[in-house]
Amino acid sequence: MIAERHRRAQPEAADGEDSSSIGLSYQPRVLIAEDNEQTAQQLRSLLEGPLGLRVDVAEDGKQALDALKRNFYSLFLTDLKMPRLDGMELIQQIEELQIPVTVVVMTGHGSVENAVEAMRRGAFDFLTKPLDVDRLELIIRRALKERALRDEVVYLRDQLQMRQAFRNIITKNPQMLSVLELVNHIGHTATTVLIEGETGTGKELIARAIHQASSNLRPGPLVVVNCAALPENLLESELFGHEKGSFTGAIAQRKGRFEQAHGGTIFMDEVGEIPMAMQVKLLRFLQERVFERVGSTEPIEVDVRVIAATNRSLAKMVKQGTFREDLFYRINVVRIDLPPLRERPEDIPLLVRHFCEKYALPGEPPKEVSPAAMEILLNYAWPGNVRELENVVERACVTCREKTIGPEYLSPELSQPHATSSPFKVDLNRPLPELLREATAEIERRYIRKALRKTRGNVGRCAKICGLSRRSISAKIAEYHIDKAEMRET
Repeated sequence: MIAERHRRAQPEAADGEDSSSIGLSYQPRVLIAEDNEQTAQQLRSLLEGPLGLRVDVAEDGKQALDALKRNFYSLFLTDLKMPRLDGMELIQQIEELQIPVTVVVMTGHGSVENAVEAMRRGAFDFLTKPLDVDRLELIIRRALKERALRDEVVYLRDQLQMRQAFRNIITKNPQMLSVLELVNHIGHTATTVLIEGETGTGKELIARAIHQASSNLRPGPLVVVNCAALPENLLESELFGHEKGSFTGAIAQRKGRFEQAHGGTIFMDEVGEIPMAMQVKLLRFLQERVFERVGSTEPIEVDVRVIAATNRSLAKMVKQGTFREDLFYRINVVRIDLPPLRERPEDIPLLVRHFCEKYALPGEPPKEVSPAAMEILLNYAWPGNVRELENVVERACVTCREKTIGPEYLSPELSQPHATSSPFKVDLNRPLPELLREATAEIERRYIRKALRKTRGNVGRCAKICGLSRRSISAKIAEYHIDKAEMRET
């Protein structure tokens, strides 16, 4: 939210100039809540004129709260006595909703009690009517500078949290970078997320990144549950908990995973494995955020963000009648599709380097990987995706006694043709020309990468091998995001 405020509040003044006399590098936006039209217009003229601020006016407290929810304001000036919602109630709502705005209260009833109460509830300062223009201007300057400092702190903290959230996600693939951008965006919401991808593509890593990105909004824990690993007769108890004596072996009351995740996130891996009877109860929870423990009729309400993941297509399961359509739409609010490793081969050298560092033996530098071994890794289909690559590199780091990992330290099956070595699947739901374009692009990219590795990044020699002009090769290198420096290293 803070980053969005900074983006939207960029000044329209010339470069190097402030857009207002406040002394900030952006034009702050101010909301005035005042039911007296004459007073509101006088304030507006003062703030827009000498101070150069962007000003909106609300006629009552309810209108002001709606505006604060819709828009980003740096400063909020509010009267205490207003129809529908007074200033004190507004301050309380702002605090409960965690709206990042600095509040200055104005009132014609300048009692010490009102001033103390407004400040206790979170107001920055307090002014009495009739307003002293010089004091008002001084307070506005102080309030806006204080808000700018607060925004900067929150922005930097958010950036640090995002770096922590993404520290284990290694990629330069455009599709994966788009995924990370989406994670960053939805991190500031409580939206339900569905992650689809093959086994080993990093679904739990993405779920943890979403949770980390939303830690300001949702400071509670991340609770992970693998739906496929739980027996059907225990799944309900695991998710919703049970009361003592509710079934054989229930010797004490137990909180379920949803209750444990209150205020945070629950990650439901392999959600497609949930039996149909249990899907009904999960649907009810997603609709009402209320459930009962096994053996109890007392409703329990929790605040939980749900992230579901599956290595199967839930849309196809809906068509097959093995997954409820209404539950699918409840889960599929924001969907993230993770590409398999075979569709992001440019990430393989980065991941190999990362795993070599991760599994370096104590007191020894990380292993290097020979060009011949890297060629094998790049040409393998990786049906187990990143998880399989990590296992292969870990084994090689442990067994290799030299500084460089050669082909002899890789599993023999990596050099054998694999049944799924082609990244192109015949999908009759897609037109043939579209599949042909994808296949052509993939062959071009692999061919050019291999030629660049052979020529150690020399574009001219690569063009001769490919039978294309230097300009064409340069264009395709840019189009396919190929790193020439990486080709020289390998």
